[in-house]
Amino acid sequence: MALDYTTLDLLRQNHPAWRLLCAQRAPLVASFLHRIFIAPNVRSVSQADLAEALEDELFALREQLGPETLPGSPQKYLNDWAENDKGWLRKFYPAGTDEPHFDLTPSTEKALAWLESLTERAFVGTESRLLTLFELLRQMKEGSQSDPRIRVAELQKRRDEIDSEIEQILGGDIPVLDDTALKDRFQQFLQLARELLTDFREVEQNFRTLDRRVRERIALWEGTKGALLQEIMGERDAIADSDQGKSFRAFWDFLMSQSRQEELTLLLDLVLDLPSIVEMRPEPRLRRVHYDWLEAGEHTQRMVARLSEQLRRFLDDQAWLENRRIMDILRGVETHALALREDFPAGGFMPLAATSVSIELPLERPLYRPSIKALITDIALDEGNAEIDTAALYAQVVVDKAELARNISQELQDRSQITLGEVISRHPLRNGLAELLAYMQLAGEWPQTTVDEKEQEKISWQTDTGTIRQATLLRIILMRNG
Repeated sequence: MALDYTTLDLLRQNHPAWRLLCAQRAPLVASFLHRIFIAPNVRSVSQADLAEALEDELFALREQLGPETLPGSPQKYLNDWAENDKGWLRKFYPAGTDEPHFDLTPSTEKALAWLESLTERAFVGTESRLLTLFELLRQMKEGSQSDPRIRVAELQKRRDEIDSEIEQILGGDIPVLDDTALKDRFQQFLQLARELLTDFREVEQNFRTLDRRVRERIALWEGTKGALLQEIMGERDAIADSDQGKSFRAFWDFLMSQSRQEELTLLLDLVLDLPSIVEMRPEPRLRRVHYDWLEAGEHTQRMVARLSEQLRRFLDDQAWLENRRIMDILRGVETHALALREDFPAGGFMPLAATSVSIELPLERPLYRPSIKALITDIALDEGNAEIDTAALYAQVVVDKAELARNISQELQDRSQITLGEVISRHPLRNGLAELLAYMQLAGEWPQTTVDEKEQEKISWQTDTGTIRQATLLRIILMRNG
């Protein structure tokens, strides 16, 4: 790309990376996104977790710089960074969830990588880069040679060099890399590993752009299915057969090999345990960098699978011709939606009756409890003339011990033990001291009961006259049988 004035002016106005570097709050955006996404190599974060992390970041900065420095809320900042005119974050809804998630855009990652390159490095290695260049040139030279005699001669030359090196080692002369050479090659490895993770986001963005174009074409298509599929599959094959697609497929096949994964794990463990490498204090996550590559590659594979799923749904739509009028209406709505995609309405434009549904499960209803029928014996009654106080007949208190036992069993259904005071607090006493004594009798008859003599519990109840009574007991613990 030519860096002329017109091109650079367009990049300054439209490229998200340039807009990030020129933003007023660029230090906040760059430092926060690098800490959340780049440092731990996280591909996506839910809105709740990201807002919570940003709230902690803003609180620390306001304590340091003053409360008026960053007045906005975390949610406002996240939505602002994800808008199309900035494009620093990608806001999307993963399959199977209604909570929005955020991910870095490739442009933001490029800006963060450039900012990271501005810092001074204590050690700049050049030997490993030169050796890498020579190795690349050698691979291109040998890989492009079609003459078998030249290929065989080159292999024989390499074999002679290997035989000479074997004889040298057997003779006791074992050349080893010094600490400087090890650090040089390790820095080269770190740089390539980070660039590889950065490339994955750009590859995924390319497939996501293709997926978006496919959805738009399906929404606006008015021709036959065959013509649409021919056009879409032609573009899909063009991307798969491109240099980028072939390189990604070769990388994925190489990394998915079990033997290659085991070899990478062994090599990383051996290299990171070298004393000169330990002095550099590398990140512990480097031992699993190949699994980070796998995770990043899986995101790209899911994007391709989503594109295929979209095409399959379109092919399975057998009612496309039978419901032509309905499909025309829907396409008209989709056409207007795409035309107004960049023109969002101001304020609230869609009222919601409720943000959640109330669920009543059948098993939450109480079971039927038959009423107790009185048993009346048919006997002859003799008339009496005794002089007694009939008020005692109306002051009887009946305590249903079976109901109290059910209360204890019910509380022990979802826990292994409970105190008598907790049972009474959830099922208040209605018959005063008589009901408390019945509970204590049940506790004595319970299969597994223990008494904590070091702790006491206070149990209160209200009499019919409104007086508050209180009893102090040792803590009685009831345990679930089995």
